[in-house]
Amino acid sequence: MEAKTYEIISINVGKPKNFIYNGKEFVTGIQKQPVDGPVFLSFLNFSGDGQADLVHHGGRDKAVCVYPYDHYAYWEHELERKLDVVAFGENLTVKGLLETEVCIGDTFQLGEAVVQVSQPRQPCHKIAKKHRVNDLPLRVQHTGYTGFYFRVLKEGWVETQSRLQLIEKHPLNITVSFANQIMFHDKTNKEGIEQILRVDELSESFRDSLMKRLQSI
Repeated sequence: MEAKTYEIISINVGKPKNFIYNGKEFVTGIQKQPVDGPVFLSFLNFSGDGQADLVHHGGRDKAVCVYPYDHYAYWEHELERKLDVVAFGENLTVKGLLETEVCIGDTFQLGEAVVQVSQPRQPCHKIAKKHRVNDLPLRVQHTGYTGFYFRVLKEGWVETQSRLQLIEKHPLNITVSFANQIMFHDKTNKEGIEQILRVDELSESFRDSLMKRLQSI
């Protein structure tokens, strides 16, 4: 049986730029734009991409931010506006690959590159400022429509016409949705935390957060 493939809606990159919100200026890399033609994916990011806050964004575990296009209709209804692609500052807008299905440690072919799910995305204040909706990060957490991150296992060229194809499902089957539930809602679920921590492929930062919480329960 042929491995499952998913449609790439767009590949999006952008360098950090100044952004003004409520009269205050800050620097953010959330203002990304779709690219045409092949783009090289390194272990750290797509060529032409960058992050302003390197403490919370970027790095080997967060090389590619992925967001399902399937959620756009929901957010357009909630925010009462049409959303352009890259509404959530993602590097990869995909169709059909949802948080309820994808598992931490799942591995995919992405054009010439090979990528692996490392953790859910944790929405930050930059999304709120981009859309000028103060509680948007909390609303994203509440829905579980967070998106997720890929780390890069093999570098290579990628284009919008490339296939995003599942190579291997992780045997522990810890979905991004489950990780979100434990991180944002069922915060004192010791068994759930321990289940997630058993995934060796979990990102270092997400692991650290759960380890600290486990020690405080």
